[in-house]
Amino acid sequence: MYRITTSDYFIKHSKKFFQKHPDLKEKFRALFDDLAADPFQPHLKLHPLKGKLNGLYAVRLTFSFRITLTLQLTEQSIILLDIGSHDEVY
Repeated sequence: MYRITTSDYFIKHSKKFFQKHPDLKEKFRALFDDLAADPFQPHLKLHPLKGKLNGLYAVRLTFSFRITLTLQLTEQSIILLDIGSHDEVY
């Protein structure tokens, strides 16, 4: 199991995000559970980012929305950094 934590920015931004998209709360809960169990499950589509976000990863919440995160394999921890549309997050 991976330990998942959130940044202060993620908490603030996710509150606004879920006010606009309350229908995605249940999908986020399922994604959160799957990340904690194994972030490398193929359906999560975990992928490394490049450019200014080099060293970070992202997963798909939906086709339009992403979550950026850091993944520390040695400590088996995940830090959620941001949530939003493709253009907002990247």
